[in-house]
Amino acid sequence: MSMTRQDVLSILGRVDDATIAEIIASGASLEELREAWAWAFADEALMSEGRPLPGTRMANLIDLIQPDEEGDLADPAQGNPGGSH
Repeated sequence: MSMTRQDVLSILGRVDDATIAEIIASGASLEELREAWAWAFADEALMSEGRPLPGTRMANLIDLIQPDEEGDLADPAQGNPGGSH
Protein backbone atom coordinates (compact mmCIF):
# COMPACT_ATOMS: atom_id res chain seq x y z
CA MET A 1 0.00 0.00 0.00
CA SER A 2 1.39 3.39 -0.93
CA MET A 3 1.73 6.25 1.49
CA THR A 4 -0.79 9.04 1.66
CA ARG A 5 -0.20 12.74 2.18
CA GLN A 6 -1.40 12.31 5.77
CA ASP A 7 1.09 9.45 6.33
CA VAL A 8 3.96 11.70 5.24
CA LEU A 9 2.74 14.57 7.40
CA SER A 10 2.40 12.27 10.42
CA ILE A 11 6.13 11.47 10.19
CA LEU A 12 7.61 14.75 8.97
CA GLY A 13 5.23 17.41 10.21
CA ARG A 14 4.90 20.50 8.05
CA VAL A 15 6.51 19.98 4.65
CA ASP A 16 5.85 21.41 1.20
CA ASP A 17 3.57 19.69 -1.31
CA ALA A 18 6.39 19.04 -3.81
CA THR A 19 8.39 17.12 -1.21
CA ILE A 20 5.31 15.13 -0.19
CA ALA A 21 4.68 14.23 -3.83
CA GLU A 22 8.31 13.14 -4.33
CA ILE A 23 8.22 10.97 -1.21
CA ILE A 24 4.98 9.29 -2.28
CA ALA A 25 6.28 8.83 -5.84
CA SER A 26 9.44 7.16 -4.50
CA GLY A 27 7.40 4.05 -3.73
CA ALA A 28 8.83 3.89 -0.22
CA SER A 29 6.82 2.37 2.59
CA LEU A 30 5.78 4.18 5.73
CA GLU A 31 8.36 2.15 7.66
CA GLU A 32 11.08 3.20 5.21
CA LEU A 33 10.11 6.84 5.70
CA ARG A 34 10.29 6.40 9.48
CA GLU A 35 13.74 4.87 9.17
CA ALA A 36 14.90 7.61 6.79
CA TRP A 37 13.71 10.19 9.33
CA ALA A 38 15.73 8.41 12.02
CA TRP A 39 18.83 8.41 9.81
CA ALA A 40 18.36 12.09 8.95
CA PHE A 41 17.96 13.26 12.53
CA ALA A 42 19.46 10.56 14.79
CA ASP A 43 22.11 8.80 12.72
CA GLU A 44 24.57 8.51 15.59
CA ALA A 45 22.04 6.51 17.61
CA LEU A 46 21.44 4.14 14.68
CA MET A 47 25.17 3.67 14.10
CA SER A 48 25.63 2.95 17.81
CA GLU A 49 23.04 0.18 17.44
CA GLY A 50 25.20 -1.32 14.69
CA ARG A 51 22.58 -0.71 12.00
CA PRO A 52 23.88 -1.02 8.43
CA LEU A 53 24.16 2.20 6.47
CA PRO A 54 21.07 3.05 4.43
CA GLY A 55 20.65 1.72 0.91
CA THR A 56 19.90 3.73 -2.21
CA ARG A 57 16.15 4.21 -1.71
CA MET A 58 16.70 5.15 1.92
CA ALA A 59 19.46 7.59 0.93
CA ASN A 60 17.09 9.24 -1.57
CA LEU A 61 14.44 9.63 1.14
CA ILE A 62 17.01 11.10 3.51
CA ASP A 63 18.00 13.63 0.84
CA LEU A 64 14.35 14.61 0.44
CA ILE A 65 13.66 15.10 4.14
CA GLN A 66 16.88 16.63 5.44
CA PRO A 67 16.65 20.37 5.89
CA ASP A 68 18.42 22.37 3.24
CA GLU A 69 20.35 25.57 3.77
CA GLU A 70 17.09 27.48 4.20
CA GLY A 71 15.73 25.06 6.80
CA ASP A 72 12.61 23.74 5.04
CA LEU A 73 12.01 21.19 7.80
CA ALA A 74 12.37 21.95 11.47
CA ASP A 75 14.91 20.01 13.48
CA PRO A 76 12.82 17.58 15.53
CA ALA A 77 15.01 18.25 18.57
CA GLN A 78 13.68 21.81 18.48
CA GLY A 79 10.04 20.68 18.39
CA ASN A 80 7.87 19.55 15.51
CA PRO A 81 5.58 22.34 14.31
CA GLY A 82 3.47 20.15 12.06
CA GLY A 83 2.47 17.01 13.88
CA SER A 84 3.32 14.22 16.25
CA HIS A 85 5.48 11.13 15.94
